Amino acid sequence: MTSPWTAAAVAGIAAAPCPALPPVGRIRRIAGDLDLWDFWPVQFADGRVAPIAGGELWFALSAAAAGEPVLRHDRARLRLLHRDGDTWRDLGPALPDGVSPGSREWSGSAVVDARREVVTLYFTAAGRRGEARPTYEQRLFETRGRLRPDGTIAGWSPPVLSVASDGIDYVIADQAEGAVGTIKSFRDPGWFKDPADGAAYLLFAGSLARSTSAFNGAVGIAARTADGWRLRPPLVHADGVNNELERPHVVVHAGRYYLFWSTQASVFAPGIVAPTGLYGMVADSLSGTYRPLNGTGLVAANPDSAPFQAYSWLVLPDLSVSSFVDQPGPGRAGFGGVPAPEFRIGLDGDRAWIA
Repeated sequence: MTSPWTAAAVAGIAAAPCPALPPVGRIRRIAGDLDLWDFWPVQFADGRVAPIAGGELWFALSAAAAGEPVLRHDRARLRLLHRDGDTWRDLGPALPDGVSPGSREWSGSAVVDARREVVTLYFTAAGRRGEARPTYEQRLFETRGRLRPDGTIAGWSPPVLSVASDGIDYVIADQAEGAVGTIKSFRDPGWFKDPADGAAYLLFAGSLARSTSAFNGAVGIAARTADGWRLRPPLVHADGVNNELERPHVVVHAGRYYLFWSTQASVFAPGIVAPTGLYGMVADSLSGTYRPLNGTGLVAANPDSAPFQAYSWLVLPDLSVSSFVDQPGPGRAGFGGVPAPEFRIGLDGDRAWIA
């Protein structure tokens, strides 16, 4: 049963103290002249970050640090990074040229087997390889590669389609043109294994079909079966409220299922005012019903002094939260394109706070 994130819940944000993050400090580039964003680690099936080559292996989206920052989405490629504490090492493009079915690659997730030999990468193929100009078609793909002792990955298998939109529960995201924040979603596949029964799922950012609103964001889900992935109705929808519930993911804590996503202030429906931030809901099982955390859904927001400073928050099982420095200042000079300082959250029932 799909749970709604309602305008009434969001309206409560204005009446409560804002859980604002502190301003980011000095920005330090970690990959030369590349912008990096939408980071995610290689995880074990149960969600724990996998120790690899004396540290951790992370994926990120990347593009040359040039021109208007918003245009990076039209040339995004997956990048592989090794992290040892605060030290990041660029390992180069994650996938060889000509492997991706899209004209560029958008966000996803990655899982390694228990022996740390094979990495399965789930990602969004945006557009079609070889297209003359970028389109906004979005498809979910997966590929497997062999993990080497130094943390690099080789021998990627040909990407295969994980699951396609059905046009019944989810809009088919195949727009030829669009603007940031207005396009429909079928992207950001996030792996989740339910500890209750061991079943595997993919969560994704979707758009609710049969909606009459231009603001019809949803958290979609597909279940692994013997015949492959099968779509299920959305876990949460924001019909009439918000257009994009991006990079959704679930963390199980103290027996409850915490569903998180990121969204921008600019993609709320007219008349609904809420900050760019990390949002979430909680349920007693994966299928729901979901209740907005803190009564509103808001978990952490950018500060008033820099309302666009960070984005794309990812909550890990230890309740640490990663993101990237987005736009703390105006224009190209004000764009970050690097990992943001991590923080932690606390969770207790239907409450969440910056710890």
